[in-house]
Amino acid sequence: MNLDPQQIQELQSGFSADPFAVLGRHDQPDGQVAVTVLSPRTERLFLTNIGQEMTRIPDSDLFHWCGDGRALPYHYRLRRVDAHGSQTEFHDPYSMPPMIGDLDRHLFNEGTHHHAGQFLGAHRMEVEGIRGVCFAVWAPNAQRVSVVGDFNQWDGRIHPMRLHQDSGIWEIFIPALKRGEHYKYEIRTTNGALLLKSDPYGHAHQLRPENASIITEPSNYPWHDEVWMRARSRFNWQKKPISIYEVHLGSWLDAATDPFPNYRELGKRLARYCSEMGFTHVELMPINEHPFDGSWGYQSTGYFAVTSRFGDGDDFRAMVDQLHGANIGVILDWVPAHFPKDAHGLGQFDGTALYEHQDPRLGEHQDWDTLIFNFGRLEVKSFLISSALHMLTRYHLDGLRVDAVASMLYLDYSREDWLPNKYGGRENLEAITFLRELNQAVHHDCPGVLMIAEESTAWPQVTRPPELGGLGFNMKWNMGWMNDTLSYFSKDPIHRKYHHDNLTFSLYYAFSENFTLPFSHDEVVHGKASMLGKMPGDEWQRFANLRLLYTYMFTHPGKKLLFMGCEFGQSQEWNFSQALPWELLEHTFHKGLQQLVKDLNLLYCKETALHERDFTPDGFQWIDCHDSDQSIISFQRKSSEGEVVVLLNFTPIPRDNYRIGVPRPGLYKEIFNADSGHYGGSNYGNGMSQLLTEPYPWMNQLQSLVLNVPPMAGIILRCEQEG
Repeated sequence: MNLDPQQIQELQSGFSADPFAVLGRHDQPDGQVAVTVLSPRTERLFLTNIGQEMTRIPDSDLFHWCGDGRALPYHYRLRRVDAHGSQTEFHDPYSMPPMIGDLDRHLFNEGTHHHAGQFLGAHRMEVEGIRGVCFAVWAPNAQRVSVVGDFNQWDGRIHPMRLHQDSGIWEIFIPALKRGEHYKYEIRTTNGALLLKSDPYGHAHQLRPENASIITEPSNYPWHDEVWMRARSRFNWQKKPISIYEVHLGSWLDAATDPFPNYRELGKRLARYCSEMGFTHVELMPINEHPFDGSWGYQSTGYFAVTSRFGDGDDFRAMVDQLHGANIGVILDWVPAHFPKDAHGLGQFDGTALYEHQDPRLGEHQDWDTLIFNFGRLEVKSFLISSALHMLTRYHLDGLRVDAVASMLYLDYSREDWLPNKYGGRENLEAITFLRELNQAVHHDCPGVLMIAEESTAWPQVTRPPELGGLGFNMKWNMGWMNDTLSYFSKDPIHRKYHHDNLTFSLYYAFSENFTLPFSHDEVVHGKASMLGKMPGDEWQRFANLRLLYTYMFTHPGKKLLFMGCEFGQSQEWNFSQALPWELLEHTFHKGLQQLVKDLNLLYCKETALHERDFTPDGFQWIDCHDSDQSIISFQRKSSEGEVVVLLNFTPIPRDNYRIGVPRPGLYKEIFNADSGHYGGSNYGNGMSQLLTEPYPWMNQLQSLVLNVPPMAGIILRCEQEG
């Protein structure tokens, strides 16, 4: 085999786009076999199987042998001797066949491969009896791609990859590599620049500030949640209580001595706490690998890996397992809208705008200084849907809260200079198609999993099926309700009667979508004050306001979400770099507020009227929405088992002998009072009194009763004995 001097130069200098054409074993026309190996920093190189030394090609790191290959195994071994006399023996990667099949490549390029992480990335496997790692990466515009790591002194000349021209996928199988090795892809662009990139499909990455990817073994974690997973597939989420506790793992526990507690410890303590508090689900702020703590995880670089801050993948599985064992579902905040510009990440991955748009009017979020995914690129669609399904299936997650959906739907989102779609409109048609396909894929592969949209506009049918023109989400955050409610509660009670519509307007659209009512992390940062800090008045009034706010939330139609620390009235804004101030629970008002949230959760789960018809208008009926002068509203929540009556007083003035219409005659009992002394309230209300109705029509009801209305509080009544 005569080697072309240009081929030698390209291999020697790291410019070869087709190393397999030269390196490895090649049959010759005369029946002989030629073997060529590139081995920098090598003095001598031997074909171990036949005990023959290879010849160095002058002025290069290439070694060559040609002869009768009948005694040479197809997957031969090499023995390398360096300048110090040290010897290593290994199989030649360039004797290995292609690993990735035509169908996988075709489906990936078509945008319909929903499990691309099964062949892209780094995978430990055995090929024809040889153990090693298969690496594969999509970089269609690269001139050359190599795997580099500690195992080859980060020298991109040693392991250049094979390109599948039809798909833009590069691959190589490197024998003998083991779990824990660090690696990256060295990419030579068409203009000759060298890029060093983490693996987009990597299953683990180094703890920041380092950013190499890490070879992992396939997980053999022994799950114990079979009962939970079977029940989840039949979960009637529309009619069941869903109360979500949103958590930032890095600041939930005491960070003073151990800033990064392990997932297992977090799981144990979260499971215990959420069970005690009555939450049905935990929502984790993004835990995909990310380089910057201050992004809270919303600027991900590792879409197939959990962050190494709290342990490895099996540690995270154990956390989910522990929560499932306590009957707590786990929802992950997932970010398909944008990604950071870090040099090791997805931006300009092969020297071109591969994952993002080339035009900054489409490809950059100016508010966040991040890059926007190109949802019209089919391979990007395969990447994102594969990431979602990877996280859901590999870690048994019960849902995804999809971040920043509004920014995906509108081409002019938070920008003055933008490009319209092909019809001249502002709708991002490619993102709409992606979201529909994402939800269809998840619901097909993961029955019972919840898809929740953070969508803050009036975009129609977010939670309706794609076949009916919807986006296909199960639920959507009700940002309008949240904003109106917080605006109302921020006002001095003396002025609230002029803003009564802030309380009632939400019922005009409450059943147009399947809504979750969110008081999330976004409401307690960036100068917005803590939930307690938003409340007006003195200390007693602020806590009473907050108890009333949560009572209103838990009785309003819609599933519930509360950010950590809000349940006990954190005084200051949330700070991601500090632990929650759990010491506040030593104080009566904070402890009382926590007890109120616990009791509201338990009541919400117990009373079917408070959750069974969250998404249908037959689950709600106004009793009186017009008493603006006294800032009082009252309504019924209904279910197949009956109803409860809710009355809320938004002023600090108690109302004695207040008449309220009720749906049926009989004896009523006060089953909840936010002004109870147990919660730090004034203990004003109706206590254990049996409230007997009168046949006196009131508020469009045939029956009514007279009761005491506590100040700045809500009460819930139930008919204990009809007739």
